[in-house]
Amino acid sequence: MGKQRILSGIQPTGTLHLGNYLGAIRNWVDLQQEYEAFLFMADLHAITVPHDPAQLATSTYQVAAMYIACGIDPEQATIFVQSHLPAHAELAWLFNCVTPLNWLERMIQFREKAVKQGENVSIGLLDYPVLQAADILLYEPDLVPVGEDQKQHLELTRDIATRLNFQYGRAEEPILKLPDPLIREAGARVMSLTDGTKKMSKSDPSEQSRIDLTDPPAVISKKLKRAKTDPQRGLWFDDPERPECHNLLSLYMLLSNQTKAAVAAECREMGWGQFKPLLAETAVEALRPIQGRFHELMADRGYLEAILKRGNEKANAIAQQTLTRVKDALGYSRPL
Repeated sequence: MGKQRILSGIQPTGTLHLGNYLGAIRNWVDLQQEYEAFLFMADLHAITVPHDPAQLATSTYQVAAMYIACGIDPEQATIFVQSHLPAHAELAWLFNCVTPLNWLERMIQFREKAVKQGENVSIGLLDYPVLQAADILLYEPDLVPVGEDQKQHLELTRDIATRLNFQYGRAEEPILKLPDPLIREAGARVMSLTDGTKKMSKSDPSEQSRIDLTDPPAVISKKLKRAKTDPQRGLWFDDPERPECHNLLSLYMLLSNQTKAAVAAECREMGWGQFKPLLAETAVEALRPIQGRFHELMADRGYLEAILKRGNEKANAIAQQTLTRVKDALGYSRPL
């Protein structure tokens, strides 16, 4: 019996930040040893909100380079580009035709983003959980690494698969495999530097709210020096009255690869004036090798293209099998 398969992806919008690294990519680096990993750049999702066409292709290559720079091994993991495989969009359309509208209308993230966009909200924003279901179900993963904010979308994916299996399949031979969530360890949820109650996000208009993985050392130090804190002396975890304190200590714990108990003991008596430079130095050193490798990869476009071509071909072979199975079940003729 081979390895179980996992699948995940990140949108190539904006620059990847510490939250993407500590909350997802670093987790994938560990998981690639144990699982067959399929990791993609979700560029079809990137245009569900206003985007810069001049930047999309470059951003896609940057995400691929950052995956590898962070430790994803292209000899172990399959890295591919969503839009290079037409099966994603085609399966999403087939799913659209079996997914009730009210399932999408109750998606929490859609309601939140729709409020921000007002009249500019697109069908794509409403429908992207269906595309996400296609992204997942095409590759028959056993597990999907998800955070709390994505659990609802994975539940929708399972609902769509179950509905299609029930309507068009047979109980003894389901058309689609139902994936299970692989919940990340607690502590990898990285919060904003300007508000410890909000997740660090690429879409936050304030650059100060996040540390981008490509930020130079001076910028990292400056952002952490300005990070929101409180007037109390002494630092400790898990105080709901001190969300920023918990977030910055968690960052230090993750970047220094120490245990929570060790960090709690080390920082208990510290003031912010002593702790912030320590955190900045730790962050700079943790990101230095990643940044060096990233710039090497971005200077060698041919190497990146070869990796993506190989990944696209491997992913496409699996995706086409799933798509054909669904189309057969729905009654489509096959092309001659």
